[in-house]
Amino acid sequence: MGRFLVGAVAVVVGLFVVGAIASWLFHALFGILWYLIIGAVVVGGAVWLYGRAKRSLGTSRNQRRIEAAAATWRQRNR
Repeated sequence: MGRFLVGAVAVVVGLFVVGAIASWLFHALFGILWYLIIGAVVVGGAVWLYGRAKRSLGTSRNQRRIEAAAATWRQRNR
């Protein structure tokens, strides 16, 4: 009876340790995944805002030159 009790306690403690390690590992992996998702959203939003701001400021001389060159190219290559 003593060996059975020691074996049962060893199994329960082993399952507890394996469960604790698995829980810690999943928490760490999902934490890293969460930070990657947040980082991607922030960087994507910044790129989107930069594009919107750049497009709204596109009335410079250089932008007009680019538009004129594009219009000329479209007329020549119909």
